[in-house]
Formats: sequence, C-alpha cells, structure tokens
Amino acid sequence: MHILIPEAILPVSLARLREKHTVDYDPNLVKNHAELLKRATNADAIIVRRLTQVRGDLLNTMEHCKAVGRLGVGLDNIDVAECEARGIKVIPAPGANARSVAEYVIATAMMLVRTAYVSTEEVIEGLWPKERLNLGGEILGRTIGVVGYGAIGKLTADLARGLGMNVLVYDPAIGSKETAGCLPVSLAELLAKSDVVTLHVPLTPATKDLINVDSIASMKDGAIVINAARGGIIDEMALLAALRCGKLGGAAIDAFDNEPLGVCPQYRGIKNLILTPHIAGVTVESEERVNHVVVEAVLKALHP
Repeated sequence: MHILIPEAILPVSLARLREKHTVDYDPNLVKNHAELLKRATNADAIIVRRLTQVRGDLLNTMEHCKAVGRLGVGLDNIDVAECEARGIKVIPAPGANARSVAEYVIATAMMLVRTAYVSTEEVIEGLWPKERLNLGGEILGRTIGVVGYGAIGKLTADLARGLGMNVLVYDPAIGSKETAGCLPVSLAELLAKSDVVTLHVPLTPATKDLINVDSIASMKDGAIVINAARGGIIDEMALLAALRCGKLGGAAIDAFDNEPLGVCPQYRGIKNLILTPHIAGVTVESEERVNHVVVEAVLKALHP
C-alpha cells in the first residue's frame, strides 16, 4: 500500500513504515498544495502534523484513503466528521506528549513566580536589579487552577501537587467530586482563587477568548496565566494590557491565534512574559512516543 507523508517524521518511524509499504515522504510537500493534491491521489494513508489541512479538496483527492495519522494530539486541521463519514480512521497520539506539556507548565510557572529569570539582559548590560527581583516567590503553598482535566491537565495537576501546590480544577465533564487530591470548582471560583491559571482545553466556540477582559478582571492581582493549549483561547491584546498595567504577574504563551507570529512589536518590553513557538509538547522523548504510537496504529489500520 501507499503512504503519503507531507511533513516531518522521525527516521526510525519512516524506516518502520518502509518495511511494510511504499512511502512518499517529503517534509516540505505541505508548502506546495497543488503538488500535494497530485501526489495524494493514490494514497492509502496519510501521516501529518499540524500544517496539512486534511479536508476539502485533499480529502476528495484521496479516494483510497483508509487512515489519517496525526503526529500530535490536536485535530484542528482534520475534518474528523467527514473522515468518519468516509470510513477513514483518524489516528492521533493522545497522551503521548502530556509529560512534555505538563513539565513546560510547571517550569514556566516556577520561572514567573520566582521572577529572577528575567534579568539576563540587565545583568549583561552592567545593571544589578537585585532589589526588584528579591520580590520573587516560591510555588509551595500557592494555588494552581487547571482548566481542562484531560490527560495533560491531570498530569500537570499531579506535578503541581508533588511540589506542594493546591490544585483547583474546572472541567464540566468531571462533576463536583474531588479527584486525586484536586478540588473541582466553577470557572469563576477557579479564576478568583488561583495564583496560576493553566489552560488545557481545545479551541471551540465555548472556549474562544475564554480568558478575556472580564475574566482577567476577576482574577487575583498578580496571577499568572499559561496557555500551552491552542491559540484563540486567550484574548492576547487583553492579556498584554493586563501585564503592562500590573494586573497580572506574568504569562507564558505557547499557542497563538496566528502562527507563526511574524514581527510583533506589541509584545516587546514586557519582562514577565514568556513566548515560545508552539513547542510545549515537543521534546526528544515525546516525539519518539508520538511517532511510535501513530505509526503502529496506522500500520494496524492498513492491516486489521
């Protein structure tokens, strides 16, 4: 059978696929839509990352497709309903990058609470902002609010509890029963009581701009916001305004409305802001897990 891979995949995973099938691999093919359509006509399976849009004309071209492998968790770029209607199995890697995201959240929370890690440029320039940075704190005893209690949210909560944090959780799916030492609460209560708010929900009409002018106003003064989920969950301009005026104590953003950002001068000059290029879930270890899970599942789908 024929497998099309228009984005990057690990060499060991590519070799595994080539043991069983013919593979058309071109990590830059996603950038050439016309060529992608041409080479997709005889694909029995396609394995993608985040950029390839598996919908519309691409799906119509892949008349023989049996499986869509997603090297990651989010399915924003895949028309899942249409795939299911056509009998195409959609194969993500749920949970495979949970540890990487959870560690990102805890690491950035510790950096922002401590404040010491934003002084590099000042020290290089001969300044010594010790008095200002003496105001940094510890996360022991602080409250973290986890919005979304799926695989990543649960692991983030576990790591936070291990460091002595109190954990509040908002997720309508878990009801009101205390779960693994975490206290389920309403979103309003979580925002009002949390020193750190971390987001682990998909982007839907209900979660669009979940963190906005009003929700930020309801937070504790000096609270920290971390988004390692999806762009669009935070009103970024409202967040920047809250950082500049001192309402929020810090923020880490890994997912944005528009990616890549390009040159964005509005983000400059905010010392308590950490920006990363949508890599919270990407580590050497998580890439190995994600690739293994998806490749083996695709092979199984082609040979049930």
